[in-house]
Amino acid sequence: MRLRNKTVIITGASSGIGRAIATRFCEEGANIVAVDITREVVEGGVPVIEALNAISQKAIFMQADIARADDVERVFAESKARFGRLDVLVNNAAIHAPTPLADTEETDWDRVMDVNLKGAFLCSRAAVRVMLKQEIVNEARGRIINISSQHGMVSAPSDLAYGVSKAGLVYMTKQIAADYAADSIICNAVAPGKILTGKTGRAVLPEMLDYSRRRTPMPRLGKPADVANAALFLASDDATYITGHNLLVDGGWMAA
Repeated sequence: MRLRNKTVIITGASSGIGRAIATRFCEEGANIVAVDITREVVEGGVPVIEALNAISQKAIFMQADIARADDVERVFAESKARFGRLDVLVNNAAIHAPTPLADTEETDWDRVMDVNLKGAFLCSRAAVRVMLKQEIVNEARGRIINISSQHGMVSAPSDLAYGVSKAGLVYMTKQIAADYAADSIICNAVAPGKILTGKTGRAVLPEMLDYSRRRTPMPRLGKPADVANAALFLASDDATYITGHNLLVDGGWMAA
């Protein structure tokens, strides 16, 4: 119960990695505010709030577009009214525009940046404003965890906007960490490699999976639970004297 009675806001919580983080954190005793633009579960199954309520009654779901400042302010205001303190924000929500530069439309670029970067900015700003007014508990006023990607460090084949947005998120992590360390606000990131979330499409075509398996030193590809466990460590009091770090969860991909 490493997150007992701690309040956590998780964006993009309906499916995939966000859902795995919400579930894992709920199992560890957290009050969960699961945020997503939709209740639909990409990989199938019951809505995330039903899965969370099967574990604990200390979870709520809020439908919101994190690219909209008014939606973000509503989420944080209602979370504070419900639970009081905010201990952890997980910026997980992200979308793709799977095209190379020459084929990327301006509207697609804008939407990826709105969700992946602007959304993280708006949520982080709201979180820091809340956290600055809180007491320090176990050396932290609060923690922010950004779900970045290995594609913030190496190219994302035919997915320009996504890769650029994740590189920006890595920088944002370092800047927030440096700016607010003296205030005991901690900011880190988790950078997943190839994670099999249950989504369909180009990323799980046989040739793409074959490449990923050959490129990954460990004998399997990643699961959402792998990312959730790393995020749990950074969200917990076990992670001391660590800020501004981008933790790779990639089976050794970037080491090879």
